[in-house]
Amino acid sequence: MVAVTDGREALERAGAALPDLVVLDLMLPGLDGLEVCRRLRSSASGVPIVMLTALGEEADRVLGLQLGADDYVTKPFSPRELVLRVQSVLRRASVRPDPVPETLSDDGLEVDVARRIARLDGVELALTVREFDLLVFLMRHPGRAFKRAELLEAVWGWTFGDQSTVTVHVRRLREKVEADPAEPRRILTVWGVGYRYERASSDG
Repeated sequence: MVAVTDGREALERAGAALPDLVVLDLMLPGLDGLEVCRRLRSSASGVPIVMLTALGEEADRVLGLQLGADDYVTKPFSPRELVLRVQSVLRRASVRPDPVPETLSDDGLEVDVARRIARLDGVELALTVREFDLLVFLMRHPGRAFKRAELLEAVWGWTFGDQSTVTVHVRRLREKVEADPAEPRRILTVWGVGYRYERASSDG
């Protein structure tokens, strides 16, 4: 484990040797946590990021998720809570051999579940851990509408929490898999319920 107290140093360390996971406080000197998150993601880094935020920083939490953070922990928190969140993100990020290779495909979108690679029209997508897991879950259940609370439990493993987390991740995912995120054709909003994945083709 490497601990740094400055945003610029954090980016330098990550650039020299990409860590397995980043626990990122919003309040950093030099560059704040949001800017560090933005720069990590702009370099197409898929490293899992858990953000630490204060209780009253809801806008910053949402912005952090929009910038690509995989999870967040609200201060004050217990060490056990942080460890459990980190373990959850690492578990989902880890690449484990799949005895039955699974590929999900739909109208140019191909997802290799075991290798955790998603491509659209042959171009690899830079998805965060949660974005990838959310896409896989929805594609595995095409046509079925899920409540945000159901997605929060199935993808994040939370039985309670801020459901805006789901909304933000759906928005980010649409920006990467939809031709027009403002008029989505894959990940549809079911008003009063949540979201569903609508297949465009019958192959795969």
